[in-house]
Amino acid sequence: MKKLLISLATIALLSFNAHAAENKIVIQVSTDDARTQKIAINNAINVQKHYGIDNVDIEIVAYGPGLSMLTPKNKKQAARISSLVGMSSITFSACGNTMKKIKKKKGKMPKLIAGVKVVPAGVVRIHELQQQGYSYVRP
Repeated sequence: MKKLLISLATIALLSFNAHAAENKIVIQVSTDDARTQKIAINNAINVQKHYGIDNVDIEIVAYGPGLSMLTPKNKKQAARISSLVGMSSITFSACGNTMKKIKKKKGKMPKLIAGVKVVPAGVVRIHELQQQGYSYVRP
């Protein structure tokens, strides 16, 4: 029975690793500069095209003033981000610390584009991804 469990665990791990992308990139966005935000998305799309959608995992982490790129108010990027969420290997993460500060200042939590996930802290998320083998990019 023990050998069977070890064999099943080994097969499960091999199967999981077969589907894990070898190319992993985290892109930091911490500025409200529209040009830089556009470049971050362009970088992600270009990397995805280069490696192929199934061969790369990309996460764009926005915090501080960069959080603005993940809100519907940012008309220039909102449509692009909405089209990428859930339909590509690109994910978007919003800093929970930044969101709390905005809520404290403005009295309400900022609205995010549908499909954007909230992480406790943007900088910590970048650190965790780097520990998992992600390459760091800051446009």
